[in-house]
Amino acid sequence: MQLKRIHHVAIICSDYAVSKAFYVDVLGLRVVAEHYRAERQSWKLDLALPSGEQIELFSFPSPPPRPTRPEARGLRHLAFSVDNVAACKAWLEDRGIPVEPVRVDEYTGRRFTFLADPDGLPIELYEQP
Repeated sequence: MQLKRIHHVAIICSDYAVSKAFYVDVLGLRVVAEHYRAERQSWKLDLALPSGEQIELFSFPSPPPRPTRPEARGLRHLAFSVDNVAACKAWLEDRGIPVEPVRVDEYTGRRFTFLADPDGLPIELYEQP
């Protein structure tokens, strides 16, 4: 067996409209498909990055909150490659989104920063020009 790449990451949100706006309008992901599953009272939104990887955004009634940030068991954070971390940080902050200070990865020498989605899921922006 040989894995080729990540196809998608699934995220459960607490407020579908808020999270959809964040991932589409702020992060700029493209909507591939959107479905309401009445039997589960759940939305499923398929979003794509320009490279083809996808995020599935789900809503469910009363999902439990993330226990801690970021050292909870399971998914630690979601990371996106960007050309310029400082420019992305400034762009997000201009739109009122809090972003941590830019740091340098001690092993790779690359710059990175973190922000959070509307439910507190840590999102990393990692510079790969």
